[in-house]
Amino acid sequence: MKLLKIIAGVMLSVSVISQVIADDTITKNEWITLGTMGGPIPHPSHSQPANALLVNGHTYVIDAGDGTAGQLVKAGLNIRNVDAVFISHLHFDHTGGLPALLSLRWQTDAKNELTIYGPPGTKQTVDGIFAFMTYGALGHFGVPGQIPAPPSRNVKVVELSDGSLADLGDFKVSAIRNTHYSWPKGSDEYKKFQALSFKFELPNYTVVYTGDTGPSDAVEILANNVDLLISEMMDVDDTVNKVKAANPHMPPQALGHMQQHLSKHHLLPADVGQLAAKAKVKKVVVTHMAPGLVTPAEFKKYTSEVAEFYKGDITIANDLDRFVLQK
Repeated sequence: MKLLKIIAGVMLSVSVISQVIADDTITKNEWITLGTMGGPIPHPSHSQPANALLVNGHTYVIDAGDGTAGQLVKAGLNIRNVDAVFISHLHFDHTGGLPALLSLRWQTDAKNELTIYGPPGTKQTVDGIFAFMTYGALGHFGVPGQIPAPPSRNVKVVELSDGSLADLGDFKVSAIRNTHYSWPKGSDEYKKFQALSFKFELPNYTVVYTGDTGPSDAVEILANNVDLLISEMMDVDDTVNKVKAANPHMPPQALGHMQQHLSKHHLLPADVGQLAAKAKVKKVVVTHMAPGLVTPAEFKKYTSEVAEFYKGDITIANDLDRFVLQK
């Protein structure tokens, strides 16, 4: 009998320890790179740009490229429990997964309120998704007498712009305008189209997410002394060659505009290194890679180009990589 009690006590202790570990795993603060492939060409093994920020057991999505819903499930997260979505800009490789997120949470009767933060135009974009959902929502499961909820139930939009601040309780967010667009200042387009970078300030940890940007003094100031810089990066030559191969009949003018955009509005490896060094960040995680599948030779090449300027910790992220947010 005494031996049985000892065994039972040991088993109880193991059970308690296992539960503590499980609870710690659930509640620890993390950044997950759900999708790391910059658009516009789909990739068989890399989802488009999306991230999950886990803080105090809550889930926040940062950018929602195509495949976001599936990547959340692969990461062990429930789309019904997403509390907020942050959209850095309204290019489709950063918003293509938003219709699925909104549709699936409606279909599964999510009760929590979802807030979508994004630049000017986000409300128009989300309203368009609701319009897309209208017909299917009215028909619902085809059961007579049912009264379906409107697609917009429990969803609100908050538009941000340069200098915007938001307090979500778990953390504070700062938004600044970056250089992903180059409209002339004062033009209607300059006011209308904005690309944002975000700073997430947790009580004991700071993260800056560049979104898509070219070299930017504003992003450098935003990232000053942060613990983690999540930075986009682009191999322009490789990306142009892949687009040309996929679109052999692309008009020369369209190809020229694309080359101009990729060269001016994104960060090369050297740009990432200089940004990280000037801002004195503690760690760099590279995402939004184009090309998405980085070979060992390319990994060595890219990291060495970043390390020429930045001497800290450098990671080129894969889909579903997890980074614990603690010092």
